[in-house]
Order: sequence, then structure tokens, then C-alpha cells
Amino acid sequence: MTVFQATILLCAGGTGGHLFPAESLAHALRARGVRVVLATDARVDSIAGGFPASEIVTIASATPSGRSPLKRAGAILTLGRGFGAAAREIRRINPAAIVGFGGYPTVPPVLAGQILRVPTILHEQNAVMGRANAFLARGARTIATGFAAVRGVPDKAKAPRIHTGNPLRPAVLEAAKTPYPLLGSEDDLHLLVFGGSQGARVMGEVVPKAIAQLPADIRARLNLVQQARPEDLTAVQNDYLAMGLRSIEAAPFFRDLPGRMARSHLVVSRSGASTVSELAAIGRPAILVPLPGALDQDQAANAATLAGIGAALSLPQSSFTPDRLTSELVDLFGNPEKLTGAASAAKSAGIHDAAERLATVVIETAARI
Repeated sequence: MTVFQATILLCAGGTGGHLFPAESLAHALRARGVRVVLATDARVDSIAGGFPASEIVTIASATPSGRSPLKRAGAILTLGRGFGAAAREIRRINPAAIVGFGGYPTVPPVLAGQILRVPTILHEQNAVMGRANAFLARGARTIATGFAAVRGVPDKAKAPRIHTGNPLRPAVLEAAKTPYPLLGSEDDLHLLVFGGSQGARVMGEVVPKAIAQLPADIRARLNLVQQARPEDLTAVQNDYLAMGLRSIEAAPFFRDLPGRMARSHLVVSRSGASTVSELAAIGRPAILVPLPGALDQDQAANAATLAGIGAALSLPQSSFTPDRLTSELVDLFGNPEKLTGAASAAKSAGIHDAAERLATVVIETAARI
């Protein structure tokens, strides 16, 4: 393994969707002798306790969206202050390259790096380029992508595009070793339901009603694990108590979600980039409900990558009704060959060495004169 003795600055907002791929890349870079520094926003404290960086730098950031002109102006001023702070930190850290993982918190440090002529690499996790990455793409030296085809890359972005896949956490790689659970006509059924911070509400509204309509013999075999918002938790649990399920577990958050994915016959979830990549790596069939209303429709594009190969069913939220979900569950649980076929299709799309691929791209870009 090539050792590259330099500092790489990773820029990722303090949400799991951006931070987890950055964390996986950090592990891969450190294994090659690279010093890693993380630049992020103030939200990082809640989820970055184990991030493998020699130093974590907090840069002020905001999102200039919404209808209020005052709020947009305030966000732009905050980004401007973040840019000045980021420029000072980059001069101090002197990185060989800067890697941005999308989201507005990456704009100040990546833009400052581009102006200071530090090589920058953008990693786009979704199948549609986000607005922050699109803004920064023209000045990028290299663009790495989580999906083979990515829409929305600006025409003026001339950097080479390299499909690396989305870097996966060690827990996901471990879960990917678990074969798809056997599913005979009398075996227990394992269903995992989660929605993330922006999706758990609709899951709590739709899934219990759908489960209640399942035939009694299916409910008697069903082991259900569901994420629910704290304010919905009691109601969701009460909904299931009288249904005669084999088992039920509901909680606001599951730390071992990859392991629970691996134990599932079917997953019902949103279709964020990390979720779709993890489903593929672990090889699990899914019913995906893209987050509606997104300007870029990135989750719909993500879901289409699995739906297009028969690994998942993508349902717009308008079609995600109790009746429709009941119908799909009855069909899938009554035809196990459909589930095993979808699991195999998902597994065929998984990229397990994405972090290593991205680390190679970063080091080659940093070393390029």
C-alpha cells in the first residue's frame, strides 16, 4: 500500500449523510499514512465523537434557502464569515488537497481552498448533484461520484468524473458478510422500517395501518423493527400491540442499523444516498419512498438505480398508502422467490471498496502537478 505523507482536509456537514462517507474515507487515508483534518459545522458534536481526524475545525455555516429575504441575507453573511475563517485555517493547516462531501457547510472551506489554489475533490453521494457541489464544481480538480450516472453536473464543470461509489462504514461492511436469511413458507418474516429525520412520520402514519390489514397468518410470523419519532413512539407501539405479531420493536434511533438490515427479509425506507448504497452492499430488497418536495429530486433518482435492476420497488409518497403497502407486502411475503431475486440484484450493485477507491483518487489528485 502506497504511503502518502501529507495532510488532507475533509469538509462535511454535521449530518450522517455527509459525515459517514467522510469518516470512511478518513479511515482509508489514515491507513496510508495520511494526516486527516475535518472541517465541519457546529452540529458535528452530536455524531462525530469517533471521527478519525487529527484535528476537527468548526466553520460557521448556514443554508441560504427559504422565502424570507432577511434569513437568506443572514445566511449569506454567515457563509461569508465562514469563508474568512476557512481561509485562515487552510493557510495554517496547509493541506495537500481538500475533499468536499456536499451540503452548504462545505462551501466556505472548499471555495476558500479553490481560491487559494489548493487541489479540491468533490464527492457527490446522490444520483443528482446537490446545489452546494454544483456551485463548487467549476473549480474542482476531480469529481468523484457515488452512482455511475449523476445528473445536474454544470456544463462548466470540466473536471474528470470518476465513479468510486459511496464509502461505507465498517459496520456496513461487516453486515454485508451476512447471507440473505432463508425464507420458507413457515419461517419467521423480518421487516425493517425506518425513515430518517425527515421520514419517520409518514412511516408511523402508513405502516401500522398496512400491517393491521395483513392476513392473520402473515402477522403471526412477522418480526417488525420500526423507527419512530419520539413524539410518535407510544402511539406506534400501541397500534401494534393488538395485531398478534411475532415481535415488535420500535425506537427513535437504532445504532446498529446495518446489522438490523442484514437480519431483514425486506426494508421499507426513504432513499437517501447512504441508505441506497448500504442496501446494495448488504444485498437486501426494499420498498423505497423518496422524500417528496426536494428541489433536485435526488432521492427519487437514487431509488431508481435499485428499482431499475429489480432490487427495489420505488413508490412516490402519494402512492404510499396503507392499502398499497398491504398489497405489496402480501405479494412479496407470499412469493419468497421475488424477495431472494431482489436481494441478489441489490447485492450485484454493491461497491464494498468505495473508500479505498476514493482514497486513491484523492491521493492521485493531491500528487498531480
